[in-house]
Amino acid sequence: MGLALEYTLHQTALDEDEKEGLIIKSITTRQDLDEFEQQNIELAVDWTLRKRFSIYKILSEKFICKLHKKMFDQTWTWAGEFRKTNKNIGVDKYRIGIELGQLLSDCKYWIENRTFSPDEIAIRLKHRIVKIHPFPNGNGRHSRLLADVLIDHGFNRPVFTWGSQKMESARAIRKEYLQALFKADKEDFKALMEFARR
Repeated sequence: MGLALEYTLHQTALDEDEKEGLIIKSITTRQDLDEFEQQNIELAVDWTLRKRFSIYKILSEKFICKLHKKMFDQTWTWAGEFRKTNKNIGVDKYRIGIELGQLLSDCKYWIENRTFSPDEIAIRLKHRIVKIHPFPNGNGRHSRLLADVLIDHGFNRPVFTWGSQKMESARAIRKEYLQALFKADKEDFKALMEFARR
């Protein structure tokens, strides 16, 4: 039967070759996949809590790929590898490394020159990672955990709540999150920063 996924608006579809990278072949539905990925992500979160990383280690291509791998290595064979196809979002597949390198350089500059507050630096990093969309799947979740690691390990501040403090439905929270992302696309980061701390 294989993995049959339905996508909502603003979700990135997996190509058939990417679906073939599913490690547990008995997973066939979105709900099963989401549950299994969440278990894998919880292991990655635990890994980040047991280690300490410097800002400059976090702001490296190697760490960004390793974090994605830790988040999805029990789910996808391609975990931690840049996507090999173009998607409905993100830069051209051939520009991923270039764009990521520029982002990491920008982020180091912001830190060294105190261009933005620590929260804004982490949120800008998160936002640009999603815009680059380096991996076939999990870019949003990866970018949120990356921002949490940077704010916690790099700046010694509490991790973000990502809207979890609100008493609303998951659908309403996702809608607010997407609206904040769209504003950030226009260089207005206020809504995304507020959402991240609610």
